[in-house]
Amino acid sequence: MPWKDGYTISDETSLADDDVRWPDGARCAVAITVDLSLAEDGTGIRPQDLASAQALFAMNDGLAEVRAALRRHDLKATIAVPAVMADIYAGTIRALMAEGHEIAAEGFRHEDVSRLDRDEERRHLARTTEILTRVTGVRPAGWFTLPRPGDPFAGGSISRHTVDLLLEAGYAYLGNGLADDIPHYWVSDFARRRCILALPYYYHFDDRFFLMFPAKGTGLEHPDALARNWRAEFDAQYKRGRHFHMTLHPGGAGWCNRAQLLDEFLGHMRGRPGLWNPTGGECARYWRETYPAATHLKLEPSIWRDYPGSLS
Repeated sequence: MPWKDGYTISDETSLADDDVRWPDGARCAVAITVDLSLAEDGTGIRPQDLASAQALFAMNDGLAEVRAALRRHDLKATIAVPAVMADIYAGTIRALMAEGHEIAAEGFRHEDVSRLDRDEERRHLARTTEILTRVTGVRPAGWFTLPRPGDPFAGGSISRHTVDLLLEAGYAYLGNGLADDIPHYWVSDFARRRCILALPYYYHFDDRFFLMFPAKGTGLEHPDALARNWRAEFDAQYKRGRHFHMTLHPGGAGWCNRAQLLDEFLGHMRGRPGLWNPTGGECARYWRETYPAATHLKLEPSIWRDYPGSLS
């Protein structure tokens, strides 16, 4: 089945709550990703996507509201940006860096790389890295493949080659892993224990799935439900001492009433002592040093089996 492509070929045992430790005795890790992509589907960003009224709002008023909320609560984010947008909005990208946010890659045009062969995907990856390095002056450490509105699956898409290509290119982490609620290792080769660190992502805490569907609105958008989801998950993860991650799109979270809900939620988080708010790169660096794959990657042969008629 298509959803199997690119998934880990092994099972991993997670860390128990009592075994999770954050820097300087922090109680909980809080990660924020701001997705700047304007891609509508797997073909990636097109000129018309950048010229729409929604895009102009997202990259101006919407982004300004999100940045202001982060500043008010002294929070850092990881900014996932396609290379073509980094070139067009270079000044904005540099300003975000100056505010302490990390710039991570989100593909060349945020295209669905599962449609590319290995060599073409490698060329796209190399071009993306070159552009972001030139724009920011810093080689990106993280790579995101967040879902687009037209995607058939809520977790984004990679190819069977993506993890190996990221490792070959020197990337430190994949920004949206689906296998755990703490950082974990995404295995591409069971026998060689070849893996990349993945940071947790869940679409339940991504504003896209509450604020941006359907695009024209039929009464189905639920900002209040999103705020309740954020609060319930953060409170649970804080109690357990684990990791909370939220994803924001300026075109969704930046509208006035939604920005108010965002501000209230960020204030709720900041009211709890002992938060560690790393960028993706900071979290990945700490995790690899504290829980290296050599000692903390526990693998067993996959329980998946193909059977006649399984459509696999």
